[in-house]
Amino acid sequence: MFFSFRLCARLSVCFLLSFFSSVHAQSASSPSVQLAPVQLALIEGMSGPFANTGEAVLRNLVWAVERVNARGGVNTQDGKRRLLLNRYDSKGQSEEALTSLRSAIDTGAQFVFQGNSSANAAVLMDAIQKHNDREPTRRVLFLNYAAVDPALTQEKCNFWHFRFDAHADMRMSALMQVLKQDAKLKSVYLIGQDYSFGQSVLREAKLQLEKLRPDIQIAGDELHPMGRVKDFLPYAAKIKSSGAQAVITGNWGNDLTLLVKAAKDVGYEGKFYTFYGNALGAPAAMGEAGVGKVMAVAEWMPNVPGSESTKFYQSFKQRFSKPAEDYLHLRMQLMVEALAQSIERAGQSDPLAVALQLENAEVSMAGQRGKMRSTDHQFQQPMVVAVMAKQGGIDVPFDVEGSGYGFKVLRQFKAHEVELPTACKMNRPH
Repeated sequence: MFFSFRLCARLSVCFLLSFFSSVHAQSASSPSVQLAPVQLALIEGMSGPFANTGEAVLRNLVWAVERVNARGGVNTQDGKRRLLLNRYDSKGQSEEALTSLRSAIDTGAQFVFQGNSSANAAVLMDAIQKHNDREPTRRVLFLNYAAVDPALTQEKCNFWHFRFDAHADMRMSALMQVLKQDAKLKSVYLIGQDYSFGQSVLREAKLQLEKLRPDIQIAGDELHPMGRVKDFLPYAAKIKSSGAQAVITGNWGNDLTLLVKAAKDVGYEGKFYTFYGNALGAPAAMGEAGVGKVMAVAEWMPNVPGSESTKFYQSFKQRFSKPAEDYLHLRMQLMVEALAQSIERAGQSDPLAVALQLENAEVSMAGQRGKMRSTDHQFQQPMVVAVMAKQGGIDVPFDVEGSGYGFKVLRQFKAHEVELPTACKMNRPH
C-alpha cells in the first residue's frame, strides 16, 4: 500500500494507517471483500502556512470514506469494493501538486480530491485533461471541494472536473443579500489574497456593491501576497484609518486568522463580511470583539436548525472529539456520497462511466440536499449566512473549536436562490 508521507508524522496519519491496515486485514480474511479497492487520492497542502486547512479536509474525507466502507463499500457489477484514500502533500504549491498527481495516477488512483487553492485546482484540471486525452485507459476524475474561482466552472469548465462548493460569486451573492439590509453601512474596505480566487472575490464585491448598494463607498481596495504575510498590523492600521465601517474579504486559513487578530489588536470595531470567518481559529482570534460583527457564508453550519443537522454534527464530534479537530464540511460528505452512488449506478469505477452518472447526481444528508448541474459540473445546494455570537441558547448550541463562540444563523437560502447562470462550453469526450 502506498502512502506519500512519513509514518505517523501526525495523529491523523497514524489513524489512517491504522484504519487502512484494518481494511487490509479484513480483505485478507473475508472472500466478500477480496476485490481491489477503489483508489482515491487527496492532493492537498498538509504542511506549510495552510496545513491546518489540509488537516481539516483529511478528517472530513476519512470520516466520509469510513461510513461508505462501514456498509461494505460500493456495489459494482463484480461485487462490493471498498474505498481506499491515499493522501499526498502538495505543500500548497502547484509544482508539488503536479508531482503528487503523477504519483497518485501511477499508484492507481481513479478519483482525485483537491480544493484549498484555486490556482492549484486550475493546474490540476489542465494536467488531468491532458492525461486523460493521452491515456484514455488510465483516466481520472477531479472532485473539487473548495477551489471556488468562478472560472473553473465558467470559461475554464472541464468535463473531468466536478465542483461541490459554491463558487465565489454564489457565496458573494448570498453575503450581499445580508449586507444590503444594513442601512447604516456607508463605507467598506476590500482586502484579499493576491491570486485568482482573491482577485475574483474583490471584483465581484465591487460589481454587487454597485448593483445593490451604490451608496456605499469603497474606502480601500487591496490585495496581499497569499500565505506569506506574517504581520497584518500594517494592513489593519490602514483599514482602521480609512474609516471603513466594514471589511469584505475572501481570506482563508492563516491569512484570515492573522488579519482578524491584527484588526483586534489595533482596535478596529467595524464588521467583517467573510467567506470563512466561522472556521479555523478566526472566532477565537476575534473573541468578544467579533460578537455581532463577523459574518460568514457557507453551505452549512453547525447551528443550522433541524434535528437531522444536529445529530449529524454530534456524530462528527463523537468521531473527532478534540476542539482542534472541529470543522465539519458537510459538502465533503455529500461529495463522497455522490461519488459512491455514481460508482454504484455505473456498476464500475471507470472514470468516464462514473462521470456520466455523477453529472446528474442528487444527494441528501443531514437535512441538506444538493444536485450536480450537468451543464458545467457546478453543485447546486442551499447556503446560509450567519453572525458570530456567544455560545448558548437555542440559536447557538455549538461553538467553534472550543472557543466559546459560534455562529447564529441570519438567513438561509434555497439552492435556486443562489444559483447563477454559466457561460460554460464544455468539451465532452467522444
